[in-house]
Amino acid sequence: MKKLTAVIISVFLAVGLAGCSTAAGSNSASGNIGEKKRIVSIATVQPEDHPISIGLYALRDYINEQIGDQVEVKIYFNGIMGGNSQALELLQMGTLDLVATSGSNLESFNDTYKIFGLPYLFDNEASFRKCMNDEEFINTIYNCTADKGIQGVAWFANGVNNIYSSRPIYTPEDMKGLKLRIQSSEANVKLAQAFGAAAVVMAYGEVYTAMQNHVIDAAMNPEMALISMKHGEVAKYYSRTEHQIFTDMLVANSDFLNSLDDREREVFEEGFKICTKVETEEWDKQIKDCITEAEKMGVQFIEVDKKPFEEIQKGVRDDLLRACPILQPLYERVQEIQKGES
Repeated sequence: MKKLTAVIISVFLAVGLAGCSTAAGSNSASGNIGEKKRIVSIATVQPEDHPISIGLYALRDYINEQIGDQVEVKIYFNGIMGGNSQALELLQMGTLDLVATSGSNLESFNDTYKIFGLPYLFDNEASFRKCMNDEEFINTIYNCTADKGIQGVAWFANGVNNIYSSRPIYTPEDMKGLKLRIQSSEANVKLAQAFGAAAVVMAYGEVYTAMQNHVIDAAMNPEMALISMKHGEVAKYYSRTEHQIFTDMLVANSDFLNSLDDREREVFEEGFKICTKVETEEWDKQIKDCITEAEKMGVQFIEVDKKPFEEIQKGVRDDLLRACPILQPLYERVQEIQKGES
């Protein structure tokens, strides 16, 4: 059913892009009748005011500035091209050129992306960004799906996972017996169980009602959820456990990248860097605003001692590394970067 949906969407998109391409040709910089601009299509499930979308706008603007007479970038927001899975199918088919998606959605293409699910992999968000800017580490991430026709080209800040609840959490003991909403993954199930909580797999959009009706007691997301999903109305305690730091990714169709000439490739590669820079800056700004708004809603932010939480999760991290040996070199590289080693 998913593949059928993807095919249907791709047919409509192909027709739409053909029309856009013709229209763009009539307005080409050279003025030659019939000359067509190259259409580059990007999809995201995020709304237009999300930090990722702001980053994609910056990418588009830079490309327009540099080679706008040759290329037209079209961005599809709000999941108009389907959810993450459908968009990635369209990317593989070549109907889409670029897709912004969460790293967890790329785990099905390569286990390397499971590295971000390891609890307490990064010391803090600054360490996470330092690792993502390390050429050796990020190139391993970018290239791991190349055999599937998907190439990473940019990364996005996606915040730090902390635990928020209807009651305060100061120590791991406060987690025992809580019904904790998680995203479906082996790492998240083990994490919840190690804390003595009951793991409840649930869609993001269902969390508000579930917490309101006491179906769950707690969830784990960045501060953005308190405002964007109004979780701060039903969860008044936000504990900074900082147990996971995930990333979203901008991935490209490999054939699309290979089709770029030298000048186009140079422009796109610089545009990808700008995209990451603008997105991370916008993320920081929006998170700061979210915290201010959440405090006005009555949310109490709790600074916990992370060491007891991390100590409990060491066994989980070790088990996950043993179960997926491909992650060990990446884990070791992260430790080297965080210790300042070359």
